[in-house]
Formats: sequence, structure tokens, C-alpha cells
Amino acid sequence: MTDDPLPQEVLIVTGMSGAGRSTVANALEDLGWYVVDNLPPQMLRPLVDLAEKAGSTLPRIAAVVDVRGRDFFGDLQEIIHSLRDGSQLRVLFLEATDSALVRRFEQVRRPHPLQGDGTLLDGIERERVRLHPIRESSDMVIDTSDLNIHQLATRIAEGFSTTDTPGVQVTLMSFGFKYGTPTDVDSIADARFLPNPFWIPELRAHTGLDPEVSDYVLAQEGASEFLESYAASLKPVLAGYQRENKRHATMAIGCTGGKHRSVALTRALATRLASYPGVVVNVKHRDLGRE
Repeated sequence: MTDDPLPQEVLIVTGMSGAGRSTVANALEDLGWYVVDNLPPQMLRPLVDLAEKAGSTLPRIAAVVDVRGRDFFGDLQEIIHSLRDGSQLRVLFLEATDSALVRRFEQVRRPHPLQGDGTLLDGIERERVRLHPIRESSDMVIDTSDLNIHQLATRIAEGFSTTDTPGVQVTLMSFGFKYGTPTDVDSIADARFLPNPFWIPELRAHTGLDPEVSDYVLAQEGASEFLESYAASLKPVLAGYQRENKRHATMAIGCTGGKHRSVALTRALATRLASYPGVVVNVKHRDLGRE
């Protein structure tokens, strides 16, 4: 006997134009949700059906629905009601004060989608009236008037992340300075302060992946102190990245050829960083294998 599959988890994101739907969509994608933007309500049921067929490969989907749907929007309430049977459906409504919305529209110099020949406030009022029934039946309402994009993303992470969602994914990269410094990294450390195993004949053909090279590098004076100090300095940085919703970070350690010292130190550093809360570490050796 097999367990019944879990119901599909579906989130509908709607609310006032300018209240932060794009920020929420990006935050949900970072949390592993499958996000569809500007989806006509009539397409919600086919989307859910498709996701259910995909099973565990597509367990959480979010659809951003708003007044850009025009005539489709009036059917949203009925469709939401039908979807609540058989799916773990939630509706997230984003709102903000008139003054906050006017300020945001003026900053981007765009008209309100319902403004027509009237003013920004005319468009905002029309939208409030149209959305009032949806707001009243929403599962969660967030007022974004006093939230910046980072604070709003944090609210979404707090409300919609799962226990296995990493706070930040760190790529630790080893490289060789003689092949050029990587350009797509957040910080670079230099391992050339340690003796180079290249000059030891029995170690030259090996790499930092081999125990004889790794043991040699880590036993050198200053290696342990470097690892402990560097890992300790990165702990508040990675915690800050999580608070600011920076979900991906790349740290690099370089040596001359990217074969011995940087490889050994990168692997040792990865073990330390992986012990930090919310941190998932991947290791990449950019220049390993080069002649």
C-alpha cells in the first residue's frame, strides 16, 4: 500500500499595482517556487493540472494575477473557490497606502494600468474597488507601504520557505592567478603565502584533492590560522546575506596554478562554512586539470 500523494501547493499572488508583486515573485523563485507572472485566471486550473501531473518535480507553484488580466480578472473569485478543493491553495494580497503607491509610480514614471484619462489616484481608487472582494477573502495580506524590497523579500522568506530551503547557497572556487582572477565572485583570498607543493618533486604531479598534498598544505605555518580567521570573518557576512535575501554568493581562493594550495584550502573552508545555519556549500575547482 502506498501513501497518497500530497496535494499540490498553490499560491496566488495578487494585490495593488505598485505594491511589490515583482519583488514577491523574485523572492518566491529564490525559495524554489515555480512562478508564472501575469497569468490570466482562466489558466490557473490548467496550470494546477499540469503541476499535479508533474508530481514531486513541481510541488509548489505561484501565479501572479493582477489587473493586467483585464476582463479575465472578474472570474478570479470563482476560480479561486474551485481551486480550494484538492489543492493547498493560498491567496497572498499585497497592498499599500495611496501615498506610497503614488510615490512609486512617479519614481518609475509610468501610468497606473486603470488610470485612463484620469489621475494616478483615480486609477488607484478604481483598482481598490475592483480588488476589494479578493482582499477580503485572501489568506494573507501584506501592507508594503513601509517596506523596502529587501524587507519585503524577508517577509516572503519567513512565510513561504521550507525547512530545507537554504538561506544562502555558497560556491567556493579555487583558481590559479596565472590564468586570471575570476570576475564573478564576491570575495577573493590569496593562498600564495603558503609554501608551494609544486616545488616538492613527490607532490608536483598530485593535486589538493590528494591526501598527501592536502595534509602538506594544511600542516604549514599559518594555514590553520588562516582557515579559522577567514571562516570566522565570513560568518557575519553570510548571516547578513541571508537577512538581505542575497541567496547566492561566490567566494574564491587562489594560488599560482590553482592545483595545490587553493584546492586544499577551499575544501577545508567548505567544511567549516557548511556548519553555519542556513548555508549550503558547493565547491568548484576552476583550473584543476590545466597544464
